[in-house]
Amino acid sequence: MESHFVAYMYRLRYIERWSLMRNTTRESVAEHSYHVALLVHMLCEIGNHLFNRNLNADRAAAMALFHDATEVFTGDIPTPVKHHNPKMLASFREIEGMAAERLLGMVPEPLKATYAPLLQGGAGAHATADPIDKELLRYLKAADLLDAYLKCVTELSAGNKEFAVAKGQTEQKLASLQMAEVQWFMTRLAPSFGKTLDELSEP
Repeated sequence: MESHFVAYMYRLRYIERWSLMRNTTRESVAEHSYHVALLVHMLCEIGNHLFNRNLNADRAAAMALFHDATEVFTGDIPTPVKHHNPKMLASFREIEGMAAERLLGMVPEPLKATYAPLLQGGAGAHATADPIDKELLRYLKAADLLDAYLKCVTELSAGNKEFAVAKGQTEQKLASLQMAEVQWFMTRLAPSFGKTLDELSEP
């Protein structure tokens, strides 16, 4: 039987993020998902190698690839909109759940058990029953915020002051996580995002 699941996943490249903001560089949900997968994998490995954690970085990266999959139906709802009040957020979570069920319904039957937790237990759902995945969700949330922070840095470096307030707010959220892995990344890896190509190429 024909399945449209992967075709829908590919359509994430058409869903734009930061729709309320003036952007110098547009970003799709597909790009964001890749970036979050890259970041959460690195945060987990930083934890494993520097802070004696025992985190499954590969599993975390897989979770990241699907964490915004439902936006292929809902679009990217800006944070100030969906967090405007608890009632609106609850309504959005319900819609998100229905979108996840719709996507899961497209997954071929032999693969459903693999993709169900990835589609239903993303950063927005918080419904996964697996305790290991629940631990990784904390790192996924951190990577999601970190990608937003790096977007702000990149836009500000391009002279776009539209992202100044968002950068400060995201910095506060990252600090509130109190994660050593995030602090290590912010100190050693994040500063490069404010540099030009010539500066990055300097010996």
